Amino acid sequence: MASWVLSECGLRPLPRIYPKPRIGLSSVSATNLNLRRISPSPIRTDRNCWALRVSAPLRIQIAGEEEEQTTNNGDEFFDPGAPPPFKLSDIKAAIPKHCWVKNPWTSMSYVVRDVAIVFGLAAAAAYFNNWLVWPLYWFAQSTMFWALFVLGHDCGHGSFSNNHNLNSVAGHILHSSILVPYHGWRISHRTHHQNHGHVENDESWHPLSEKLYNSLDDITKKFRFTLPFPLLAYPFYLWGRSPGKKGSHFDPSSDLFVASEKKDVITSTVCWTAMAALLVGLSFVMGPLQVLKLYGIPYWGFVMWLDIVTYLHHHGHEDKVPWYRGEEWSYLRGGLTTLDRDYGWINNIHHDIGTHVIHHLFPQIPHYHLVEATEAAKPVLGKYYKEPKKSGPLPFYLLGYLIKSMKEDHFVSDTGSVVYYQTDPNLDGSEK
Repeated sequence: MASWVLSECGLRPLPRIYPKPRIGLSSVSATNLNLRRISPSPIRTDRNCWALRVSAPLRIQIAGEEEEQTTNNGDEFFDPGAPPPFKLSDIKAAIPKHCWVKNPWTSMSYVVRDVAIVFGLAAAAAYFNNWLVWPLYWFAQSTMFWALFVLGHDCGHGSFSNNHNLNSVAGHILHSSILVPYHGWRISHRTHHQNHGHVENDESWHPLSEKLYNSLDDITKKFRFTLPFPLLAYPFYLWGRSPGKKGSHFDPSSDLFVASEKKDVITSTVCWTAMAALLVGLSFVMGPLQVLKLYGIPYWGFVMWLDIVTYLHHHGHEDKVPWYRGEEWSYLRGGLTTLDRDYGWINNIHHDIGTHVIHHLFPQIPHYHLVEATEAAKPVLGKYYKEPKKSGPLPFYLLGYLIKSMKEDHFVSDTGSVVYYQTDPNLDGSEK
């Protein structure tokens, strides 16, 4: 994969970046405009001209306005959809070599720590069995289930260790325990990383095209963009994927997988079924209400953690992030549209998965080196890295970004090679 990225994701020279549009054609009469050429050179019309395929208005200059390269606040305008002036190899060279080292003992120590906490929390909650304790347990245990998922996620990327068998065994134990089919998810998540930022080819939380969005019935739209329903989506995604895509993570014949991967998918589905059977058996031994309190509610809390974190890695920034089609997409440009998030005390608990930009570009880096690798890469990334807002002890501030994004980020244009989310003004709860 790495060789493919380096050989196939070559970047064209950085074109001249133009000032941000202040006004669109639709809001000003053409008789009041003095249209001037943006560049002294003729505008290119060949198929490689990125500027003509952006789903955004061209720069319009008002009569008497001086041409400038700054925004209203005096800062130089930055276009996040423009090709970056650096290569993937430049970022890689800036990261210390030890950040690439995978230590299986270190990785396993995190597994032991998290599993011990999970069983300790369950034992304490069952012992006290008090309704003052249960809500605290549900929040803590759902967070720990999410931490287990992140460790299994490292196994899927091969950043857990260099031993494929260890990764597979640990990944199956961790993911099956929280009802995730390890190989089925691992393969689809690989597709997500290889195609991130591509409108059609991305796998998870990718945007709907305007045509596909308009084809959805009103109930589907409301469920997709009205909280809390999107935060319960993950199990349904595992069974049926996203709108516009077919297949299941449990079905070895799904178009998610190639023939050589069918045995792996069957193995993971069997492990998932065994865990489900274990829960049913425990319901007969302990009673369904006790299993619901100890496992069921924390499971759905984990699902909400997963959906919130993964959604906010790719949505909800103050400035719109671009999505690409065709030749404008590259592995590097797609990876640069991801967002880092700060989770306060949760950063360490969920293994710094909020440092997501470097993880997306280099998923081989173990989670315990992501923060250091990110700091080393920032000088190269420049404005293409969006510094996350610092969190308090608990990241309640992220709910504001989540709510705002759900109100505004509904679909992208059917045309254009560099597109941004648009808002459906007719959707209840959206901004008018």
